[in-house]
Amino acid sequence: MLKRVLAMALVACAAIVPPARAQLPDRTLRIIGGFAPGGTSDLVARLIANAVAPLLDRNVVVENRTGANGFIAAEAVVRGDADGSVLFQCPMGTMTISPELPGLPMPIDPRKDLIPVANVALSSYGAVVRAGGPYSSMEAFLAAAQAKPGGLSYASAGIGTAQHLSGERLQRMAGIKLLHVPYRGAAPAALDIMAGRADFMVTNLGDVISQVQGGKLRLVALGDASMKSTFPEVPLLSDSVPGLEIAGWFGLCGPRGMPDAAVSAWADATKRALQDAALQKQLRDNGLTPLFEGPEAFGARMAQDRKAWGEVIAAAGVRVD
Repeated sequence: MLKRVLAMALVACAAIVPPARAQLPDRTLRIIGGFAPGGTSDLVARLIANAVAPLLDRNVVVENRTGANGFIAAEAVVRGDADGSVLFQCPMGTMTISPELPGLPMPIDPRKDLIPVANVALSSYGAVVRAGGPYSSMEAFLAAAQAKPGGLSYASAGIGTAQHLSGERLQRMAGIKLLHVPYRGAAPAALDIMAGRADFMVTNLGDVISQVQGGKLRLVALGDASMKSTFPEVPLLSDSVPGLEIAGWFGLCGPRGMPDAAVSAWADATKRALQDAALQKQLRDNGLTPLFEGPEAFGARMAQDRKAWGEVIAAAGVRVD
């Protein structure tokens, strides 16, 4: 009888233990981000870490290991434990653009060494110019660019970044020629646009939304319709350049060999977290659209984006040497 009572008690205790406890290591979990604190990538990592911690019944901390376009952080995850205790905060550029860039040294191959766990947010892109400058609309900028081939500049966060390739895609599809001016990050690029030293940039809204709302930058077009409710008066890029749509994303990836149960635990917690209205608002306030995708759908998105960006890179002859 005593054995039967003890067995029933053990079953009852197991029933009330959150599933994640059995699927993840019993210690602090980490999300490693490859970009500096305060940026959009870091913001997403911290918001989701705070949101999933109670659902996973673990402390979840964010570490920043900056440099090499996110690859220092990615390598730390790949070389670390594959037990589900450490994830990479994986942005679109590191996962889909970098592997397609000829000449870019990569310490790990994100196509083979990292696996999709969950997408977190869609990162809307927007075209911005100096507020009070000569271009009041996307059409005005395109007309000026057509009238002066190579006479107008577009800024980017560096060679081979999404901003750079977005400009290349725009030129090809709109039939214009712009001067590319690469910077070391989106922030200094935006500063030079505000100062009139560069004319134009397509970048993720999270990097410039405060300057747009503060009247320092003019948002002349949205890269896709996901932020249309926030900026209902702003047209889409496709309104001026048919077929042109640009959006990014920020998700979570794990090291190859991560157990399926651990992947499921993280994915399920992320899905539940993104149903919270407060978290949804925090993301939207920073130019992001909550978007949960599980491992399969997220992996399909990565493959599709690698193909699309690879075509842009090949057509523009972009190299990183």
